[in-house]
Amino acid sequence: MKKACIHIYTGEGKGKTTAAAGLALRAKSRGLRVLFVQLMKEDFKGGEISLLNKVSIETRVYNQIRSPLFYPDVDIEKSHKTALRVLEEILSIADQYDLVVIDEFNNLLRSGILNEKEAIRFIDIFPSATELVLTGRGATDRMIERADYVTYMKEIKHPYKQGVKAREGIEF
Repeated sequence: MKKACIHIYTGEGKGKTTAAAGLALRAKSRGLRVLFVQLMKEDFKGGEISLLNKVSIETRVYNQIRSPLFYPDVDIEKSHKTALRVLEEILSIADQYDLVVIDEFNNLLRSGILNEKEAIRFIDIFPSATELVLTGRGATDRMIERADYVTYMKEIKHPYKQGVKAREGIEF
């Protein structure tokens, strides 16, 4: 690739992780080296990770970062320190890949674990030769300005509003 770009998949609608997983699969099918990182999905058994592993895409799941939106008693400072450590770890290996997806990165800001300045710094120092995908609700205007691709998922209608529970293979 000549120029690596920054992608942001954000918004309140469904499909951000699924879109990122699809891009990871496409990249792998073209011989690119892919890392798929998942944050903040504690005890989440999403189908994406198992499929990505089956096709030899490297995955890393950091479920020790807890969102105060779901865990009101979480220690924000501890989550903040953990998030910074995880992001430094990702930075230290990112140049070994052609594409790095960080699923739920934007939610670090939305939940107050990371501030905008820290997120922008991460984007700015990320290796320029590696494509970067950041997913999750809560991307800020400044993050969106830095990105080359931005997709905003907007929920128009969803079956859970009619009482339909999440279905394996569709919602997770």
